[in-house]
Amino acid sequence: MNLPTLITTSRLLGIPFILWTLEQPTPENRWLCLGIFIIVAATDWLDGYLARKLNQVTDLGKILDPLVDKLLVLAPLLALVEIGEIPAWGVFLILGRELAIAGWRVNQTQISGANLLGKIKTVVQIVAIALLIAPLSPIWETIAIGIFWLAVAITLISGLIYILPPIPSQQTPPNHSS
Repeated sequence: MNLPTLITTSRLLGIPFILWTLEQPTPENRWLCLGIFIIVAATDWLDGYLARKLNQVTDLGKILDPLVDKLLVLAPLLALVEIGEIPAWGVFLILGRELAIAGWRVNQTQISGANLLGKIKTVVQIVAIALLIAPLSPIWETIAIGIFWLAVAITLISGLIYILPPIPSQQTPPNHSS
């Protein structure tokens, strides 16, 4: 197991602490949870950077990284549902998309990394979760909910882009008027 893959799997260690701190959502625990979440989320960037920099991109890493990303996103979202911060049906839409794309990827002959919209989706989800975890003023709570719904929309759109067939490019016929 190379260093980037080890970092990817180490992100899993933060999830129990995130869930534990949200179990008793005092302001202190929420700040602690936010710190843990940000550190763990930042390692998502680090493992990808190191994999490319050290030329250690592997099929295992291509499989594990998105799986760990999904767990890192879904675990706090489910905890936030439990404490009444967000509606379950919004999280269900994210979960449904993630399961559908994971199932779709199983049938692909080549393992590919995330596309740009998939990366944007992950960043928006992380920002939304961070804002939802933090014990902020009511105006920020409203902004956090708005970003959560933006994350839901981007999640669904990026899922459709994965499964819809590509639109063939239209080529201009040659000009024979000369």
